[in-house]
Amino acid sequence: MTWADWAFDTAAVTGVVGALGGLLVPEVIGRLPEPPEPAADKQPYADIARSPGLRWRSALVSGVASAGTGAAVGWSWSLTFLVYLGVVGTALAVIDWRTRLLPTKLVAPSYLVVGALVLLAAGLERSDDDLLRSLLGWLAAGGVFWLLWRIYPKGMGYGDVRLAGVLGLALGYLGWGELLVGVYSGFVLGAVVGTLLSLLRLVDRKAYPFGPFMLVGAWLGVLAGPWVSRVYLGG
Repeated sequence: MTWADWAFDTAAVTGVVGALGGLLVPEVIGRLPEPPEPAADKQPYADIARSPGLRWRSALVSGVASAGTGAAVGWSWSLTFLVYLGVVGTALAVIDWRTRLLPTKLVAPSYLVVGALVLLAAGLERSDDDLLRSLLGWLAAGGVFWLLWRIYPKGMGYGDVRLAGVLGLALGYLGWGELLVGVYSGFVLGAVVGTLLSLLRLVDRKAYPFGPFMLVGAWLGVLAGPWVSRVYLGG
């Protein structure tokens, strides 16, 4: 992918939309119900929502993520669920980083939203192949994470399994390259960056959050997936 392939006009629009959505992240977090049996050291969602500067940092992260997505994808109905994931993904990353939890109350509705928007995009773009690939992406990503969770439950939380399915729906719709890069990058980032942060004693090496790395990996899949498809998959 060269600079000529990037849709900077689209990036300008999606960046603004993503930033505006990011401004709502504190409200999204603050309205989440607490888990039935929270850990003793869990920080309440309401306290996280009141963190100084959270609103503007969330707007920046969501805006940059959405701008990058728009630049890579261009004008497409897939931007509806990709920008949504940019905003919700920002909220999930904040929550997981602070609590090591990915709330079902936020992940589960995302299946409905992303699934509905995938159906809308496939219908408007008349692309049955993309819809089928989206379903296969959900099964593949969700299945891989479920299998890893079953083999070694202490290695990841079930919230990561749920999130993998949502990301698989979105990445699968875009292409096999996006799906492969998105899932693989999450593991690489989790291993490399997580190890580095644990060595610096910024996170607990036995229990650091994996969700943020999955989300960044998925974003990298959107950016680099087309190139991987073209070079390695013949797409």
